[in-house]
Amino acid sequence: MSSVSDKFMAFAGKMGSQKHLVAVRDSFIAMMPLTMAGSIAVLLNVFFRDIPTNLGWEGFAKVAAPLIQINGYVYFGTIAISALIFAFSIGYNLSQTYKVNPIAGGLVSFASFVSIIPQTVKVSTAIAGADKGLVDGLMKLGLQVTGNGDALALQTSYDGAITTAYAGATGLFTALIIGFLSTMIYCGLMNKNIIIKMPDSVPPAVNKAFASIIPGTVAIYASAIVGYVAVALTNQSLNDLISSYIQKPLMGLSQGVFSVVILSFLVQLFWFFGLHGHNVLAPIMDGIYAPALLENTDVWQKTHDISQLPWTWTRGSFDAFAQMGGSGVTIALIIAIFIFSKRDDYKTVAKLSAPMGIFNINEPITFGIPMVLNPIFVVPWLIVPPVCAAIAYGATSAGLIPPVFLSVPWITPPGLYAFLATGNNLMAGLVSLFNVFVAFLIWTPFVISANKIKTVAE
Repeated sequence: MSSVSDKFMAFAGKMGSQKHLVAVRDSFIAMMPLTMAGSIAVLLNVFFRDIPTNLGWEGFAKVAAPLIQINGYVYFGTIAISALIFAFSIGYNLSQTYKVNPIAGGLVSFASFVSIIPQTVKVSTAIAGADKGLVDGLMKLGLQVTGNGDALALQTSYDGAITTAYAGATGLFTALIIGFLSTMIYCGLMNKNIIIKMPDSVPPAVNKAFASIIPGTVAIYASAIVGYVAVALTNQSLNDLISSYIQKPLMGLSQGVFSVVILSFLVQLFWFFGLHGHNVLAPIMDGIYAPALLENTDVWQKTHDISQLPWTWTRGSFDAFAQMGGSGVTIALIIAIFIFSKRDDYKTVAKLSAPMGIFNINEPITFGIPMVLNPIFVVPWLIVPPVCAAIAYGATSAGLIPPVFLSVPWITPPGLYAFLATGNNLMAGLVSLFNVFVAFLIWTPFVISANKIKTVAE
């Protein structure tokens, strides 16, 4: 056991401290205040617009129209441009890792990403029923008309525009790849001192700006060339290629029940060996499931239709249905200890942990029991979250509850988290509480067994 533990911890330690993966993790974490603000805006509009409209209270929605519009502005300034935000964030964090000017690194990454975004936006306007004379007149004016009959449409192109189709969640993988490429070029040239050196008398801010000119210019040009080559060879933008051949396949693989269950298990396994499972696996959980959450939010904002949400399982799904009270669904363990434990040490830890466990802070019980390398509780510790994830996945796939599409503060209590994250869906909250009950049933026999071990020890 000691040999396995040492080898596993050595591997996990290297993975968890790998500087590029840490930069990716920190970049997603840095976005949290903005994605949370955008999700709050969408959630408020559920109260101000969607629920009243469904209940037939159109008058309430009209009165709340200014608030609804303001929430729309907040959403547009946060989630709708999440790829732009992430592009700066990854450049900043990578530059910090390589100990070069992080502000310049973030700006270089941002500019590089913008340089490969398609700059022409096509807008299609339905003109079904237009007579042939009108259509001919429009075409003589140089306008493009497509389709026929009910599918007749006028297409207009606008140059120099950036659409949220690329600046939002769909562009996150492109922002990651281009941001990483451009920042590594920038950092490499900076560390090799391929810079413009100014006299010592020049103010530091000016000196830093001039030092970044050559590395930044080369990095942005390199990104632009990659974007140009992609269009020239495939007649598709780099964004579309990455979305079609990298992002969607990876996210598709992540949506299977096996992927969800195994990832839940791995989080617990890392914790069992004393490593922060969420931090170690953050590049996967945030890199794949966070874009799914943001894309679900974006689709909901545009359609207000649950059936149109593209992804079954998102980043928030883990917290809503498989991490109630913290890793291991330890809120259920606390309840089991209160009811069945005869050990004074466990009861004392549970009493101290309960107030924080309600808000998903479980370090007191995780380290107070403790759970690390604990043979008594290893089985429930490892299997409870996967079981809960499988139950919630099945309920979501069956249409019993909607997918999670809103970010919610992680300290939101169990049940309420799932309720809010699914746009106030009562059944989702009940499924979350049902999972707590299932976790309680799994934890209970081991709590009772711990009583016997205590008796033998005495």
